[in-house]
Amino acid sequence: MRSLHHVAIICSDYDVSKRFYSELLGLPVLFEVYRAERRSWKCDLGVGTAQIELFSFPDPPARVSRPEARGLRHLAFAVDDLDAAVARLVAAGVAVEPVRVDPHTDRRFTFFEDPDALPLELYEAG
Repeated sequence: MRSLHHVAIICSDYDVSKRFYSELLGLPVLFEVYRAERRSWKCDLGVGTAQIELFSFPDPPARVSRPEARGLRHLAFAVDDLDAAVARLVAAGVAVEPVRVDPHTDRRFTFFEDPDALPLELYEAG
């Protein structure tokens, strides 16, 4: 394996989630298609050399997320300026946890949630 190619996310409200990831987080839309046979949208969003595949499906079941459920724990984005990224989220009305420092790396990070309460992390890569 040489790199992470993509992470797939199924959302409950496609328009809301697409705006969140593309407009608020600033991820460019690379490709978007409506799959009529599945009544499903698929949108590929760029993030560095990887992608997020954003899907909609009719009535997707809820997934247990907290506390510390088995499976994907969170999705982390590397940022150069954590304070600026946090300020942008807060200005848009997104609740952001207090910034913490990883005791093993001395890097600052924080968590917030997407519109479906998927835990997301901002990690100050430096």
